Amino acid sequence: MSGPARSWKSYVVGGAVRDELLGLEVRDRDHVVVGATPEAMLAAGFRPVGADFPVFLHPESHEEYALARTERKTAPGYKGFVFHASPDVTLEEDLGRRDLTINAMARGEDGVLVDPHGGERDLRAGVLRHVGEAFVEDPVRILRVARFAARFGFTIAPDTMALMQRMVEAGEADALVPERAWQELSRGLMEVKPSRVVAVLAECGALARVFPEVRNSPALAARLDLAAKLGYSLPVRYALFVLDGEATRVAALSERINAPRDCRDLARLVLGECASLAHPGRWTPEYLLGLLERCDAFRRPERLDLLLQVAQCAASEEDARSFAPRPRLEGALAAARSVDAAAIARDHPEDIAGALRRARIAALAGR
Repeated sequence: MSGPARSWKSYVVGGAVRDELLGLEVRDRDHVVVGATPEAMLAAGFRPVGADFPVFLHPESHEEYALARTERKTAPGYKGFVFHASPDVTLEEDLGRRDLTINAMARGEDGVLVDPHGGERDLRAGVLRHVGEAFVEDPVRILRVARFAARFGFTIAPDTMALMQRMVEAGEADALVPERAWQELSRGLMEVKPSRVVAVLAECGALARVFPEVRNSPALAARLDLAAKLGYSLPVRYALFVLDGEATRVAALSERINAPRDCRDLARLVLGECASLAHPGRWTPEYLLGLLERCDAFRRPERLDLLLQVAQCAASEEDARSFAPRPRLEGALAAARSVDAAAIARDHPEDIAGALRRARIAALAGR
């Protein structure tokens, strides 16, 4: 960065360094500043953001620059921390508070890699390893490990898994803020291999504590990974995540973690329909019309498509390849929509809804 001479140093840290070493695209760069005060940052033109600790935006790139800091646990859960940021905090102290070795590396403005915890080694070995015992102080890190396992396919160091298990046993997972649980779960479900999220959480015991409505199984793993392979959306993946659950309990889970409305609605629809979708030989015209109405497919045909995506991933591997119900249901929607609602209204003004329903059932029966 150009400008007047300064005594402080800045380093690119965390995910940007990790992804660069992996040869991945670096989308966001976070920086740590060592040896500076808030006043010095303001004098250099940086704009302050963040209420919990001193973070500043670069005046030109708008990237985040945080003052090097340490932290101390003061209460259970995610928010129970006191942060200390001052010019005497070293880069190594700042990196030491981070979660995983692969996220605890920095690169200076001179290009030199700073790696006090062996993150580059663990990247090459494909291992997720905690930096230190302070890992136990933040329960969100359990979910982050699961998410990184789903993203990179890395294994988890045995001592790190043991530490996560102890955290769950100590009740740390029970202190997770619901919004953070959803944030990490949703990101994990959208990774390359989302089944790893479930597997890791099940192995450490957190699945039963944080998402007790969900049961780990080979079927769940297969359908989540198929959805990822096909590039399906978060609502589809969430519906698959809760597919084996009981409707009332899944609704409570969605409420508890404050899942977005589109995810909740699709999960509710799927839990009511997937069993019937698995038996197309039993479909009657009345069932088909009811399904289209429950999907609101006449106004929102994309809802039927989402339901079909979930059903496809929930089918057996062999059935999923050609998923026979899709053309039949798409044809049913086309047939039902071909009924002239305006003509029905004109000819049956005394019973428009009933006449329209009968005409659509007749159209479906005649396919």
